[in-house]
Amino acid sequence: MFDAHLHIFDPRFPLAENEGYLPTPFTIADYRKRMARFDVTGGAVVSGSFQGTDQSYLKAALAELGEGWVGVTRLDLDASDEEILELDRVGVRALRFNLKRAADDITALTLQALRAYDLVGWHVEVYIDGATLASLKPVISKLPALSIDHLGMSAEGLTFLLDLVDRGARVKATGFGRVAMNVVDTLRRIHAVNPEALMFGTDLPGTRAGRPFRDADVDLLCDVVGSDMHKVLEDNAREFYRLPARPRAQTLDPASTLPLPRQEAPTLRLHRDELPGSRAGDTIPFPAIER
Repeated sequence: MFDAHLHIFDPRFPLAENEGYLPTPFTIADYRKRMARFDVTGGAVVSGSFQGTDQSYLKAALAELGEGWVGVTRLDLDASDEEILELDRVGVRALRFNLKRAADDITALTLQALRAYDLVGWHVEVYIDGATLASLKPVISKLPALSIDHLGMSAEGLTFLLDLVDRGARVKATGFGRVAMNVVDTLRRIHAVNPEALMFGTDLPGTRAGRPFRDADVDLLCDVVGSDMHKVLEDNAREFYRLPARPRAQTLDPASTLPLPRQEAPTLRLHRDELPGSRAGDTIPFPAIER
């Protein structure tokens, strides 16, 4: 399993209130304890609004988590090329446009995103309510690669979201407890347009969500995507974050036809002369068939 969307709130590093709210700590140890029953082999640590453009927590988290883990960050608009290159070296792979809980200069963000893509191939992850998603069309059309957080948040923007998916955008299958839509129907429609689009994530700790991630969310997702569950739970995100595919043992289809076991002593062919009661040159006639 690859968790394509989680947050770490480490009290050792700066946190700032957003809309009067400050999250409780959620450390790597807390995350590992919560996900202990799952085989999590990697994931994407996403910078939240509380962390602004601080990179210290993200560098520390990626160093502790190790191989298979990447970062998604926000940058100061005047961040240098050298800063972007350094963050790429420690595992950052994307920029986040937090357009739901942060006021930013969208034009400047787009220019920064294009610069980061040219430098290190970063994509953009957009956190926005679906109701205003279509208004970003002039911006989104300029981005070489992007994903949309939390299924687009609301059903109002689903038509535009599906159009983006058809053109190659990815969608985080996350935050089921914070969206205003029929989750099963939305998952089904996105998956029908492009089976490579959905990427599973827990959105832990689920700050300000109506409810945080539940283990049953994985079962729901697998029920929807069926035989593509490995793609959605791991492979799609690994490919998008430019990580190597993880080898997986092939399982036998229980409905397939099994080969017959090989006989230890196969039957030997006998010559006609060796048949019981036969002599060389004898011909055994067939019984007459009356018409």
